Formats: sequence, structure tokens, C-alpha cells
Amino acid sequence: MKVLKILFLLVVVNICIQSSIYAQALGYKNNRIACSADGNNQPDLEYTGTYNTADPDDWGATPMSLAILAKAKLQDKLVHFSYNNFMPSPAHSTEKNYMKVNAEDAANRFKYDLDVFFDVGTHKTEAIASLKTELQKSTAADPLYFIHMGPSEFFYQAVKAVIDDGGIESLSHVYVISHSNYNDNHLRRPTEHTMTQCIERSGNRLNYKLIKDQNTCDIGYQGLCSNQNAYPWRNFKAHRDLNMVWLYERMQDHKHGKYDVSDAGMVYYLLKNN
Repeated sequence: MKVLKILFLLVVVNICIQSSIYAQALGYKNNRIACSADGNNQPDLEYTGTYNTADPDDWGATPMSLAILAKAKLQDKLVHFSYNNFMPSPAHSTEKNYMKVNAEDAANRFKYDLDVFFDVGTHKTEAIASLKTELQKSTAADPLYFIHMGPSEFFYQAVKAVIDDGGIESLSHVYVISHSNYNDNHLRRPTEHTMTQCIERSGNRLNYKLIKDQNTCDIGYQGLCSNQNAYPWRNFKAHRDLNMVWLYERMQDHKHGKYDVSDAGMVYYLLKNN
């Protein structure tokens, strides 16, 4: 089986990437990074769509993304990480909050500043304010790279807050990476917004990059999902580094039995431009 896209993880998370590596196409040179993911497991009972919880891929993709950034020694460049950002993001009460557990465990394990992590379900106002601050401080000399791991409404609210505060020009120095038309366009409420509307609201200042979909689970070598096929991840299961074993266990959390860390592909793209 051809597994080039999967094998990058066996290299990236076992060999320390030199911090000078950057993606030429986006101009990344160890600049600030922000991420926002979904992963909500709490049912959104007011939503009448097909799925009223979020895709559980982020339960594994978040730890994998943080592992990759940590191996690149970029922990201090992660200035914002929000999760459970499916709006209106009801707080967890009846379901296990896998995203909080896995995000915070990864943050501790890989030595991140926990103050930049936000559960949108319980700290929505603080999460939007944090991302707004990081967006608004962006300049040509200090750009922000935003990894889009969930639907667009949370990002839209932060962008709107920047504009309302008179900081629209800063958005010219924000780079958005997405791999998912679903994340870009999913709306749970008629008042929510798409990524296209985020870009339009910025006066087309936001720099947007849509990379190849990493969630092609039936063609595992094209992305970072191999459906129920554990073979590409076998080296993680019995790895001498217990952090690798822990990452494998986090992939087991997926409630549909998928080996799916697809959103981590955007972090890899940012660092390696692949």
C-alpha cells in the first residue's frame, strides 16, 4: 500500500524538525500560529441537521498537530488554540469532553502555555477576544497564520470584532489555511457565516489557502485518514517513545473507529509546504 502521506508522520514526530524550516509559498518563518477546531461531543439539540455533534477527527488531530509543532520547537509560536467551536457551542454536560481532555493533555505533555487554550463551550467570550487580539496585532513584520480546523462562524466573529475595533488593515497580514469545504461552508444557523463571507468582510484582505483535502479516508495515502485500517500507524502502537503510543491511543478515541487525524495535515503543510 502506498502511504507517503502517512509516512511523513513517522518522520516528523520522530525527528526534530529544525526551527528554520518554513513554507516558501506562504512565507512562514517561525511566525505566530493560531488554530481553531471543532470536536464538540455535546449534542446541539436545537440543530436539526444530519449531525448534531462535531466530527470526532479533531480528538486525534489536535494532539497530532500539537506534537508536530512541538517537534519543530514552535510551542512559543502557538498564540491561540480554541476548540469545540461548533457554534453556538453548548457546554459539555452529558457527554465526555474529549476535545478538552486531549487538547489539555497534549498541551501539558508537549509543554505549551495552557493560557492560550480555550474551550469555546465554556469560554466563548474569552476565546473570541484572544483570537481578535492576535489577529489585530498582525503586521507585515509579524503576520499570523491561522489553521482552520472547524466551521467558520467562530473565526467570523473574531474577524468582525477586529473590524469593529478599527483594525481591519491588520487582516492583510493574516494567512488562513483550510483543507475542508465542509468547514468553510457549514452553517448550523441561518445567521452564521462561511469562509467566503469572512474574506469578504475583511475587504478581501485575508490571505486564504485551500490545500488538498486531507480527509480522503478511502484513499489513505492521499491524506491523513485511513478509515478503519490501522496498518499505516502500526509503528506508533509499539513505539519506544510513550508519547507516540499516547498519540495512537488518542486515535482510538474516534467513535466511528477511524484512524483520522486529517486536520494535522494543515500544520504539516505550513511547516513543509507539501
